[in-house]
Amino acid sequence: MTAQIGVIGAGAWGTALAESLAADGTEVLLWAREPELVAEVNAQHTNSLFLPSARLSPSVIATNALADMAALPVLLVVVPAQHLARVLADLPDAPPQLGQRDLVLCAKGIEAGTGRLMGDVAAAAAPSAQLAVLSGPTFAHEVAAGLPTAVTLACSGGQAQWERLAPLLSRPALRPYYSDDVIGAEIGGSVKNVLAIACGVVDGLGLGQNARAALIARGFAEMLRFGLARGARAETLTGLCGMGDLVLTCSSTSSRNFSLGKALGEGMSAAEALAGKNSVAEGAHTAPVLADLARRDGIAMPIVDAVCKLLAGEAPARAVVAELLARPLKPEQEHAG
Repeated sequence: MTAQIGVIGAGAWGTALAESLAADGTEVLLWAREPELVAEVNAQHTNSLFLPSARLSPSVIATNALADMAALPVLLVVVPAQHLARVLADLPDAPPQLGQRDLVLCAKGIEAGTGRLMGDVAAAAAPSAQLAVLSGPTFAHEVAAGLPTAVTLACSGGQAQWERLAPLLSRPALRPYYSDDVIGAEIGGSVKNVLAIACGVVDGLGLGQNARAALIARGFAEMLRFGLARGARAETLTGLCGMGDLVLTCSSTSSRNFSLGKALGEGMSAAEALAGKNSVAEGAHTAPVLADLARRDGIAMPIVDAVCKLLAGEAPARAVVAELLARPLKPEQEHAG
């Protein structure tokens, strides 16, 4: 059996995707940076560092050599957003006989320092590849366990790329839906991480379900304003990779971003809450660059601004919430902010 699919990144989400695709016996090559993790996956079929709940199929084969990925036609790139450029720079070019290589971007975030979405990062690092974005409401442990999950697969190559990728990536419990709105899929996945921090703060402060529901709705309004200004389509953001992912991530401590916010609401500093974590709360990196982009473009995102204040330690959680509640009264559907 020869692998056609590679997964670059053996964190919780990368491991879960590899297992979902390999559960039927399909060989999937999984790249991990850590040699000891490669050895564990291959010998014990576990990933105790990032996804200890999962038992992996023997058809998940791990490697720490990016060169092993070079000849695969489909690569799912699941490294943290802030490391994407460096990892893709180290990925060897596809051999000429391979033809078109598909890079499916699965990280959710905006590059700090540049403000680039992951598609822009990947296009610069791998200009010959055809890009797609896989995004949606996905807790890694549920995907690895084979529980039903639906995602958006946004294809820069349109219908032809979808017809190439969908049969390879769909499984009985993993259902992709087609879109050609790559920007919308990326923005939904990036903004929801920041809003999940805010919802965690609400939980940490004990403000109740009413407050969380209101924050999800008002946060979605911010996502929509930002997305439309950047060229996303409203129907994309109301779908799986926008509202769907937002609702999931804002509702459970299974979300790293929600857990970070909950710790902030309970009085921890950002540094304390982030210390010693194996996995990345991507919203902590995304929040300040998202706020800067919105400010530059004149887009009001008060919840995102509030999260930035908390992460920077500029004010305690209760004071930040009180400031949000004291904003001027206005119509709900006023898209100016």
